[in-house]
Parts: sequence; structure tokens; C-alpha cells
Amino acid sequence: MRINSNLTKIAALALMTSYSSIANAGLNIFACEPEYAALAKELAPDAKIYSATTAMQDPHQVQARPSLIAKMRQADLAVCAGAELEVGWLPMLQMKSSNSKVRSTDQGLFYAAEQVATLDRLESVDRSMGDVHAQGNPHLHFSPERILQVAQGLTDKLIQLDPDSKAEYQASLADFSKRWSEAIPVWEAKAASLQGKKVIAYHSSFRYLFSWVGIEQVADLEPKPGLPPSSSHLASLLKRTEAGDIMAIIVASYQDERGANWLGERASLPVQVLPMSVGGNEQSTDLFSLYDSVLDLLLGVKSS
Repeated sequence: MRINSNLTKIAALALMTSYSSIANAGLNIFACEPEYAALAKELAPDAKIYSATTAMQDPHQVQARPSLIAKMRQADLAVCAGAELEVGWLPMLQMKSSNSKVRSTDQGLFYAAEQVATLDRLESVDRSMGDVHAQGNPHLHFSPERILQVAQGLTDKLIQLDPDSKAEYQASLADFSKRWSEAIPVWEAKAASLQGKKVIAYHSSFRYLFSWVGIEQVADLEPKPGLPPSSSHLASLLKRTEAGDIMAIIVASYQDERGANWLGERASLPVQVLPMSVGGNEQSTDLFSLYDSVLDLLLGVKSS
């Protein structure tokens, strides 16, 4: 009986150790974009976080590679921009991974766009309009106030999935929110001289950034969202630059620069590539440095 008793104690101890190991391992988080991998790192520093894309990739167009399927199969939580940004590839990953935990926002699926009021929402959409999003512009990570709202929503989701770590998540949110809120007026003071400047840019990638700092995007390098610049469209843009009020031509880190360079050369305008997300250039290592880098680059163009 003593032997059996000892064996029972050993088994119980092993089981407790196993449960403890699982509890301390942290959540496995699949981020659709690097900005949300960075935000998840701020709020859940002990989690295992994987970003499905980089700042050098178009987040609209991603291949459902076996490696991505494997990562999603392991995920407890998928954090994505939403507003149909990932509609061309996320459903395929969800289906092929056979991971029921990340198929519903009631469980382990989180959309940033559902936490905020997005810009440019549309009542109806048809194919003639190009690559537009009825639920609004999904590139909301360049809105500092919206990032705070997303951070709160993501923390609530983390607590829902891992209630035992509630205090840790709340502490991380408080720390991030404090540092972020303190950075906002510093950024706004830095960007004050950009107010009223005009640019030509691709798509509406920096819609929230321009809205925040007061830059006006007067034209789009794309004739329609999602379509590459045509010769006739570039010619019309060249005519628009004759007014002499354009500060620069702006391109995101993953976008084709050829049309922008053609226009820049003929209009004698600078072409500035901005990091679309964390990792878009050497300076952008987290959300804070991403904002610093983008503003510094825009200010550099203004003063040149």
C-alpha cells in the first residue's frame, strides 16, 4: 500500500507540474500583421507571438502557405486588422488549419477594426469601385487614439482566454497606455508643421496618419484602388503637380515605386517611402519607433 501511495503522490505531482507548465507557457498568438504582433507583445510579453506578414508585404495578398497553416493550427488567439483586409487569405488559413478556436470572435479571433469607428465606411460596394472596404479603412494602426481602444479590446480578449493572468494583462495595459498617452502630445508637437501639406500617395494606406497630422492626400497613384498606375493616369497626375502645392509623393514600404518615381522625376518632387508597419525600416522596431520614424521621414521631406 505504501508503494501504491507513493506512486499516487508522484503521479499527482507530475500532473500538477504539467498544469503549471501549461499555465506559465503563455498564449500562442497568431498576428495577421506586424503592428498587431507588436501590440500583442506590449500586452502579453510572455506569449508566443508569430506575425503572418511583414511590413514589406501587401497584407491584402498573402499565400496560405503550409507554414502559416501550421502556425494557425497552434494558435490560441488570432489578432488581425479586420474590415476585410485579410478576406482573401484568412478564411483559407482558418479552414485548412482545422483550429476551431480561431474561427469566431466569440472565441479566439480578434479584429482591431471592430473595436473602433473606422474611416471611410461605405453603404455598398461593387467591383467597379476597385479594392475598397465597406467596413472602412483597415489601416487604423496609424491612429494613436484608436490604438488605445484596440489595446483595451485586445486586453479584454486576452483575459477572456486566460483569466488566471488577468492581473498581469491589466498591468501591461496600464503601462502601455501610460507610455502611449504620454507619447501622443510629443508626436503631435513634432508634426505640427505638417498641418496643411499636400501629397500624392498610393491607395489609402496612410489615411489615418494623414487625418491625424493634417496632411491632405490630393490624388492617388492608383486609378482605382488595387489597380497599378496607367500611363494616362500618371499623365493626369503630372498635370495636377503643376499647381506647385505638392510636398511629396508617398509610397508604403511594400508598394511598387515605379509609378511614383516616374512622376517624381518629371514633376521634380521627392518620392518618400514610409514604413507601413513595424519592421518597414531599420528604425521601426516597435509601435513607438514606427511613429517616430514616419514623422521624422515626413518632416525630412518638408524641410528638403
